[in-house]
Amino acid sequence: MPATRRHTVRLLAAAAAIGAAAPASSRAATRAEIDASVAAAVERLRGMSNAEPLLRASVAQLIFPRILSGGFIIGGQYGEGALLRNGVTAGYYSIAGASFGLLAGAQTAGLAMFFMREDALTALRSASGWEIGTGPSVVVLNAGVQANVTSSTLTEPVYAISFNQQGLMAALAINGSKITPFAPES
Repeated sequence: MPATRRHTVRLLAAAAAIGAAAPASSRAATRAEIDASVAAAVERLRGMSNAEPLLRASVAQLIFPRILSGGFIIGGQYGEGALLRNGVTAGYYSIAGASFGLLAGAQTAGLAMFFMREDALTALRSASGWEIGTGPSVVVLNAGVQANVTSSTLTEPVYAISFNQQGLMAALAINGSKITPFAPES
């Protein structure tokens, strides 16, 4: 879709809304802050019986402990996290996205993405920015579906679970969000 003035104004408004709503510390977290938040999120996920098969079977996990979403008709979201492989940080990533439509409110939520196959992980790592909805398919598991997850039912390349939702929006939307590697300060 060609960029139009209306499209550009909407994107700028969404970015401004997220920028104004995000505390300064969430925009420039250090490696130590991200690592601590990711470690706490992994412990929380280990306590969720429906996430345990995904943790055990995945080749890597991309954890965003806190994604801030907000807007009124035009919205956006932003968060920072880390890619874990064998329990060790293998890189740092940000997630950002804009949305349009009937929405109002603000929320924070965590997102865990479980890479079940090497080719899906390669797609993430080889891209300078990966837009969810292109490349390997991502299956978002809601609470009802998560209860039925076992290692024998895991057939998709990437699974995603949102957790720790707080706020006034209905759900964390990830389609169209872009995941980009970045280098946080030490």
